[in-house]
Amino acid sequence: MRIDLKNISMKFDDVTAVDNLNVTINEGELVSLLGPSGCGKSTTLFMLAGLYRPTSGEMLFGDKLVNKVEPENREIGMVFQNYALYPHMTVLKNIMFPLKMAKIPKKEAEERAKKMAELVHIDHLIDRKPGQLSGGQQQRVAIARALVKKPKLLLLDEPLSNLDARLRLEMREEIRRIQQEVGITTIFVTHDQEEAMSISDKVLLMKDGKYQQFSPPQDMYDHPGNIFVGQFMGSPPINMIPVSVDMETERIALSGTKETLGMPSRHKAAALNCGDMVLGIRPEDFFVATENQDGITARVALVERIGRDTLLSAAIGDKQFRALVQPDFQGKVNDFVKLGIRNDHFHLFDSETEKNILELKR
Repeated sequence: MRIDLKNISMKFDDVTAVDNLNVTINEGELVSLLGPSGCGKSTTLFMLAGLYRPTSGEMLFGDKLVNKVEPENREIGMVFQNYALYPHMTVLKNIMFPLKMAKIPKKEAEERAKKMAELVHIDHLIDRKPGQLSGGQQQRVAIARALVKKPKLLLLDEPLSNLDARLRLEMREEIRRIQQEVGITTIFVTHDQEEAMSISDKVLLMKDGKYQQFSPPQDMYDHPGNIFVGQFMGSPPINMIPVSVDMETERIALSGTKETLGMPSRHKAAALNCGDMVLGIRPEDFFVATENQDGITARVALVERIGRDTLLSAAIGDKQFRALVQPDFQGKVNDFVKLGIRNDHFHLFDSETEKNILELKR
């Protein structure tokens, strides 16, 4: 089912939880609603579920306006953060429950529930009760129960937040497998950018109820539309350094230092009418440069070897930043190191609007 949100807003008294949201989610896509706490992602999910009615705007499922359609008539399945399983019922009866409410004959309901248990790999647990299951198994029951009605839209509200790190990784892979096998349009709410990047066809990033960017996750990482998007996506986080541009020398000067970088041709036209800017460089885009390579010279503040990565904390004057460098890096604290940028891969943001100057041209 295709979902269209047109100028959707949701207000609670004086608070605007979602502000004029415009998004189209295509049939069969898995879309993550991502952002910090209070950004409006769960409110958007609850509007899709019919638990909230939008203050203004239009919400369409296919060609049908659903603003005033009750939740039970929306053809949706929903998995909550706490799974909400019935503790006194077996796994099979939990999965069958929506079919019982829909007055599906018992034999057919049982067959459909067993097939769904098989799909989510819990067919060997159908006689157990929720209290006898692990967190990951309980989650599979909740997903099976949501899907057994054959909904056209699956809504997942932070379904991995109660699981430990290893189980989260396993279950996000399972959610993606199940979603692709069933081919259902799915909306997945999370505050974890790694989670969103790993399983989504597209990510909708929100802040303070407002749309920030909606695109495939790798595109959002590689082409952040503004400073907030650049900072939210990526770990270790992107380095943001105030700079100015000298169009005569075609170099970028790090404010308050003597360090400069060459400006790639793709930035030149975009930078013409910009004043002060912010330079964004992801830690993995640095490398240790030789004397004759372009780069910036910084003092090493800390060297952390984390498995296969070497994370360098460095400083230029009072400006701190992080760089992921080659594992055999031999520098020590207080050494000076010259750092180049791979393939001139960095971003320039306008200080006033906070927008990526290149993304304005896309």
